[in-house]
Amino acid sequence: MSEPDLELDVAWQRHVSSDRRLLDALLARHREKQRRYHTATHVAWVIRHVEELAATEPVDQLDEIVAAAFYHDAIYEPTHPANERASARLARRDLTTLGWADDAIDRVAEMIEATAHGSEVSGRPTGDVAVLLDADLAVLGADPAAYSSYVDGVRTEYRHVDDPDWRVGRAAVLQAFLDRPTIFATSTGRERWEARARANLTAELAALR
Repeated sequence: MSEPDLELDVAWQRHVSSDRRLLDALLARHREKQRRYHTATHVAWVIRHVEELAATEPVDQLDEIVAAAFYHDAIYEPTHPANERASARLARRDLTTLGWADDAIDRVAEMIEATAHGSEVSGRPTGDVAVLLDADLAVLGADPAAYSSYVDGVRTEYRHVDDPDWRVGRAAVLQAFLDRPTIFATSTGRERWEARARANLTAELAALR
């Protein structure tokens, strides 16, 4: 078992279930050949960031945030527009099998769908949703080398898109983040990652143009 897989095994048993069978199937999804960035390593990092944020930010249900982190990229096909919705459906099915309560499953599914990072326009995320979204976006505030590796991984996942279309689409995504009053929803996220994220996004945008 790789280091990320071992770390995820511990987190799964602590926050989701002592039953590992569904975890094995979930990790198999993260080994699919089309993935370069959205792998088990990404999930492990998101869960690490969730736990870091939960140490300073108020959370209601840490188990639910971690479950959402496990499943937020469970379905990942770059050519399909509704990965988050499909991932939420899978989480609903699996968590029902594991005996989770319906209201908890609903909250997990809502958090997963929020990781499309487009729903914030209708209202700033708060609470557990904010913690998950900031953890997912923490890579934007990584050091330049790690940020470059992330960009390379995502570009490889979108290798079906030609360079001109990639530049246009990626630039639009970057500009949308830069146009936000703040990229991160939690005060801890802003303190730790906001300045570095804006520098990374600005530099990538300049290179694309």
